[in-house]
Amino acid sequence: MSDHALEAVHAGSGAPRRPSWTGAAWRQFRLERKMFWRNPTAAFFGVLLPLVLLALFGAVFSGTQANLDVVVPGIAGLSVASACFVALAYNLTWLRERGILKRVRGTPLSSSAYLAGIAANAVANTLLQVAVVVVAGRLLFGIPWPGDWLALFVFLVLGVVCFASLGVALSHAIPNSESAPAYVNAIFLPMMFVAGVFYDEENAPAFLQGLAEVTPLKHLIDGLSGAMVRGDGLADHGVALLVLGLWAAVGVVLAVRGFSWEARRS
Repeated sequence: MSDHALEAVHAGSGAPRRPSWTGAAWRQFRLERKMFWRNPTAAFFGVLLPLVLLALFGAVFSGTQANLDVVVPGIAGLSVASACFVALAYNLTWLRERGILKRVRGTPLSSSAYLAGIAANAVANTLLQVAVVVVAGRLLFGIPWPGDWLALFVFLVLGVVCFASLGVALSHAIPNSESAPAYVNAIFLPMMFVAGVFYDEENAPAFLQGLAEVTPLKHLIDGLSGAMVRGDGLADHGVALLVLGLWAAVGVVLAVRGFSWEARRS
């Protein structure tokens, strides 16, 4: 049994009696945080990469405030997608194909508490990244504090639900952990460039604008940009809320219906 599985068993059965669901989920979350920071690759791609991109593009556009107003919210949206969609697609595929998900079901640890701990780890990474982006945008790149904190919060919550569920759903389609990078990058990288993370999509060709309109990342960035840069409220981004909500609903349905605890190969 792997170290991950052994620690998961310990997290669920270390007490003389079975812990509460909340306690089990909290302990699993703490375990996930420790393992995350002990994995330099996961820490870099899960947290540091979007911040490195923020520093690079912030330096490139340091003399043009209009471009910074696009890049900073774009990196915030990218952080949500990276920490939720990419991380969960990779992680759940690896856990499933290594047989860890199957083993966890045979321990006293509640399956839902185990998955809640994994999801909470992704949410924690998202909040950390977005907080750094917001603070850096204010202190280094001339972006004001968010004019509508409620809109920022709602778009972050909806973005997390949307991309987390889509990441879980994608993991069902990935046949093995070795092919996970190809599957994830085939979706994530085109979406990142089409959605206008590093440029104003209104200046892109019409066919790219059309593609961007159907991606959830574009609408998440629109909502974050409105809240962070212009102080727009929720009423100003009804279409973005609708599209994100639809993608989130589709993601949740696919994530739940296709979920498997069993590895696909012996």
